[in-house]
Amino acid sequence: MGKLPPAPPAARGDEAEVLHGERIADPYRWLERDGVETRAWTAAQNARTRAALDVVRDRSYFHGRLQALLGVGLLGTPRPVGARIFYERRSPGARQMVLYVRADGRERALIDPNVSDPEGLTSLDWWYPSPDGALVAYGVSRGGTEMSTLQVLDVATAAALPDTIPHTQRARVSWSGRGFYYTVHPAPGSVATGDELYCTRVRYHALGEDPAHDVLVFGDGLPKETMLGVEADTSGRWVVLSAGQGWTRNDLYLLGREAGSDGPRTIIEGADGLSQVTLAGGRLWIRTNVGSPNYRIDVADPDSPDRWRTVVPESEWPIASFDVTRAHLIVHTLEHATSRLSIWSHDGARQRDVTLDPFVSLLGVSPVADPSSDTFGFTVDSFTRPAVAYVGDAATGVSEVVARLQGPTGTDPGSITVEQQRYRSADGTEVPMFLIHRADVRPVGTVPTILNGYGGFNIARTPAYSGSIAAWVEAGGLYVVANLRGGSEYGEGWHRAGMRANKQHVFDDFAGAAMALVASGWTTRAHLGISGGSNGGLLVGAAMTQRPELFAAVACAVPLLDMLRYQHFLIARLWIDEYGSSEDPVQCRWLRAYSPYQNAREGVRYPAVLFTTAEGDSRVDPGHARKMAALLQWLQRDEPDAVTLLRVDRDAGHGIGKPLDKQVDDYADQLAFFAWQLGLQAPARVTTVAAGR
Repeated sequence: MGKLPPAPPAARGDEAEVLHGERIADPYRWLERDGVETRAWTAAQNARTRAALDVVRDRSYFHGRLQALLGVGLLGTPRPVGARIFYERRSPGARQMVLYVRADGRERALIDPNVSDPEGLTSLDWWYPSPDGALVAYGVSRGGTEMSTLQVLDVATAAALPDTIPHTQRARVSWSGRGFYYTVHPAPGSVATGDELYCTRVRYHALGEDPAHDVLVFGDGLPKETMLGVEADTSGRWVVLSAGQGWTRNDLYLLGREAGSDGPRTIIEGADGLSQVTLAGGRLWIRTNVGSPNYRIDVADPDSPDRWRTVVPESEWPIASFDVTRAHLIVHTLEHATSRLSIWSHDGARQRDVTLDPFVSLLGVSPVADPSSDTFGFTVDSFTRPAVAYVGDAATGVSEVVARLQGPTGTDPGSITVEQQRYRSADGTEVPMFLIHRADVRPVGTVPTILNGYGGFNIARTPAYSGSIAAWVEAGGLYVVANLRGGSEYGEGWHRAGMRANKQHVFDDFAGAAMALVASGWTTRAHLGISGGSNGGLLVGAAMTQRPELFAAVACAVPLLDMLRYQHFLIARLWIDEYGSSEDPVQCRWLRAYSPYQNAREGVRYPAVLFTTAEGDSRVDPGHARKMAALLQWLQRDEPDAVTLLRVDRDAGHGIGKPLDKQVDDYADQLAFFAWQLGLQAPARVTTVAAGR
């Protein structure tokens, strides 16, 4: 391709951050603000990025393949409720997910944002059916903002009820009596500017009543960053209230709804751990890591909520989630980052395992079973096959397919190999990683490779179908997913080994994966790229600034990059428990040591970088990517061959609710960028081995 146009100039200001007596220069502070100058500079950056990527030879190839591979659709976890089964699916070619309901063997679309918004920018954020399946409360938002408005639908008639409640982004809803409990944020103007993204409250809404008069149930007096949850039993007698601090600990309270009941009673308070409660069969079922880093499942009587009895004990494999049916517990565990599913009786007898293939994931991490029956839903996903949704019978162990996604024409899962390898990190810790490649691709030392990771927030990276992975692998590349500390692959100990003061372990694990891939003969630095988004964007930003000699290319999506100021934007104060805050002098030292924006230096040859972000992101502020792109471009001002690109999407957010066509464009840019920088040449057409041969 031709010479890349020069980067648009960005004025260097004299603003600074003063922390604990130290003045830290912040020359691009102005790019945090969405002003006229920022917009003009962003438009020029987008134009430059388009000029670079639109002429990459393989972009059109990847765009076409991604239309087919992503176009197979998406599939959520089915929820059986009485005689109905609810589930989300994005059908081939559709831009957004649709909520379907199945009854008497017939399926129909219940909530379809593709019809209500032909532009494809409105998405279904969440949904909760009533215990009898007659009504559904759901949230929708536009442009990826996740700023949901709660609405209610009659399932039989598909008629909208008049009940509408704004400010319910990422809401929890639990039906009870003639209405439901729900979490809600304050209206703008009712609290200090910025606090409307915090200050969550639990309220109760009676159907048909004015939401302005909904009863405040829980949340007053708690710190504004507290994350609230609510779970009611189907009888409406009991309500469990959760108050969480980050992703490591929460308190639980039980509220009785009978006349004369006292205020909330404590289930657990002040303990160092997370506990999740399901109300079913008149009992409290509790998944907890308090004293059990790999989790156990306990049961308690609501009349004595602080007296727990263990039903499913802790084992060497962490319990990722569980469901409760009328007579059984459905227990989902992770074994080396791969899902396993077992069925237990209520009294703690392990009765049977559900047969699953190697290297699969189960979608759905919250209880979705019907506690009035023995049916439960689960969806199986893998690197090589699109998702299949099942409804199982816990009493018999028999499962039937509710819905499945078909792979696109020209693909054969049998032609793709998935391996799991282990390597040693800097401190000797053994870390696993998944390697996905065509069966005929061998470790010849020069395979174009994308290494991906996350490493945070107690989130496990497990096998999942991805159109972008499939497109890269089909074209002859190697795709690697590393299971870094900070996730939940090996329980809470694995999580805590990669958070706060231990965050450097995550970056060391990632660098270790890169070195292991080179040492094992798969690739070289010139053919190795890294990718990550959100917390994974921080990961690749830190990897790039700490070990630039290891990588040739970096795709850094919706990232956190200025860790000394991150907590000032959007909902980022929720993450202080995970990262720490520069407002504390000790924690500031952790953050200063790895914050990418403060650790980029002159005279260092950095890899080629593609930053991607979006104006509607309601989680990670796009100012992170803008500032880092400007800084790197200034540091590279005397390097005519340096590549630092910035792509800022409009009408999109953090990734939730992004329509199909925008996903295709985004991933086509990333894969074209990697092909350009890592030397991959996509085939003129896809060739596969026939299935079964």
